[in-house]
Amino acid sequence: MTSINMIGEAAGQVWRFLDEHGRSSLSALENGIEAPRGMVLMAVGWLAREGKVELAQEGRTTIAWLRGD
Repeated sequence: MTSINMIGEAAGQVWRFLDEHGRSSLSALENGIEAPRGMVLMAVGWLAREGKVELAQEGRTTIAWLRGD
């Protein structure tokens, strides 16, 4: 599997996690998805670039959620 495919697969996992759990910290995403930390972060970036997730900084924590939620 190519790197792009791996990131896409991780992006699907991130989307499903956020769909099930709602607003989540990046740490919660990293713990809830079976992918290395870097892959999870690339997947979040991919989804953010596509306009599918929103990100906000709350203190030292970065929070992600699906757009429209």
